[in-house]
Amino acid sequence: MVVEADGGSRGNPGPAGYGAVVRDAETGAVLAERQEGLGVATNNFAEYSGLIAGLRAAAEAGATEVDVRMDSKLVVEQMSGRWKIKHEALKPLAEQARELAAGFAAVRYEWIPRAENAHADRLANEAMDTQAGKGAGPERTTPQKWTGAQGTPTRMMLLRHGQTAMSVDRRYSGRGDVPLTEHGLQQAAAAAKRLAALSDLGTDTAIVASPLTRAKQTAQSVADALGARVETHPGLLETDFGEWEGLTFTEAAQRDPELHGRWLRDPSVPAPGGESFDAVHQRVRRTRDELVESHAGRTIIVVSHVTPIKSLLRLGLDAGPSLLFRLHLDLASLSIVEFYPDGNASVRLVNDISHLA
Repeated sequence: MVVEADGGSRGNPGPAGYGAVVRDAETGAVLAERQEGLGVATNNFAEYSGLIAGLRAAAEAGATEVDVRMDSKLVVEQMSGRWKIKHEALKPLAEQARELAAGFAAVRYEWIPRAENAHADRLANEAMDTQAGKGAGPERTTPQKWTGAQGTPTRMMLLRHGQTAMSVDRRYSGRGDVPLTEHGLQQAAAAAKRLAALSDLGTDTAIVASPLTRAKQTAQSVADALGARVETHPGLLETDFGEWEGLTFTEAAQRDPELHGRWLRDPSVPAPGGESFDAVHQRVRRTRDELVESHAGRTIIVVSHVTPIKSLLRLGLDAGPSLLFRLHLDLASLSIVEFYPDGNASVRLVNDISHLA
């Protein structure tokens, strides 16, 4: 038989739970499912608990040999004997798993990508929800009845990257590849914790980020919290500020007073050696279309920069370019927009930083 197991913790440590599935090795048919909330625990504790529950269920189902498949590299390597168990809290769990494994003729451990462990992950998340008294969660209201929107929307959760040294000094920061500050890493972790607490997000959630380091670092914090992976898309890059890169607003205005003024008034005017806001908007529109097509009807966490996020909100609101100058977005802020397959859209949240309080 095959055992697929997973566990998770919303906070690490935080509210935790596990899920396990036993399948027929030949047909793939589900023979047993197990899930349970664990109170407050770590991810690794929950993962080991899922393994133990899966082995027990396989024994009850009459298995003689078991193939264990998990997306936890740590558990697979430790149970295979290739990694030492250093954390004291995990040693009793590993010993319990070994005792259960000794009851089978053979047990083999295999690491699989998180996307292939979706069933066990879903059970673990359901266990955490039930433990928190959420059940299936409150019904999300939709605008469909009064807008006439049709179909299942693609929801984009728009997360701006955390603080960098450039943002501290309020300098034009476009294609310059600067990392997050220590405070920026803390902001990213706070945003990740908030997103991980949402019951409808999990390992199969798409996370798409700008290729720049500050966005990728922020996205990776979210991916680590969800157990997901990060994709990058060049369409989510910040505006290319050209020769103004690294300058403050005042410095750029003093350097090129006439051009800077026109740039602020006319979105078709590019920065010297750089990009216009119109060009960015068209780039982001194409990116939006690609993401909606490839992730139709799903939730996507988009980690990007000020201008691309404003452009996505502008598309959701069907607004003009003046939105770029009238809308403020804080570092590590969260906004949400939904795009429907019939062309309708709904902006549900803008510049929320409650997780940074």
